Amino acid sequence: MEIPKDIVLRPRFFKELNVSSEEALQAFEKEGKSNTNFVVSRIDHHVFIRIPKNKQHFWSPQLHLEIYEIEEKQPQLKGLFGPSPTVWTLFMFLHFVVAVLFIGALIWMYVNIRLEKPYLLSVIAMIFLFIIWFVLYFAGSLGKQAGKKEMQDLYNFMEKTLDPVKSHK
Repeated sequence: MEIPKDIVLRPRFFKELNVSSEEALQAFEKEGKSNTNFVVSRIDHHVFIRIPKNKQHFWSPQLHLEIYEIEEKQPQLKGLFGPSPTVWTLFMFLHFVVAVLFIGALIWMYVNIRLEKPYLLSVIAMIFLFIIWFVLYFAGSLGKQAGKKEMQDLYNFMEKTLDPVKSHK
């Protein structure tokens, strides 16, 4: 699988399966119990594949799979790579704080303009916040780069787990 090089921070993929969704889900459960390289957990039709804690770093990705049937006899697999939920929540919180502060600086600038007071400080604050937003974005991009090999490993594990199930058909 080729990981996109564009703006996407959380790559997604879709796949049609040749086996029933329950067979695929059971294959992940079975493989998860015997495999020590990945932690596999299942909740209903969702499978989460993670790197074990002792091998994780801050940017370690996880693979979230959703296996469902659109039509009878046509199961689909939807995959989403992303950072751990804690890291993702932190980044979204920081983006939210920067956005709120930027809007606050924009309002501050508008009020100063309307009151015919100096507004240079608010413009500097907005530029500074804009730079912080870019730093956050590029930090996320670097994080994706740091976890690229692990993303490939997670994808290969998923493929390897589904291969024996396909060959039984």
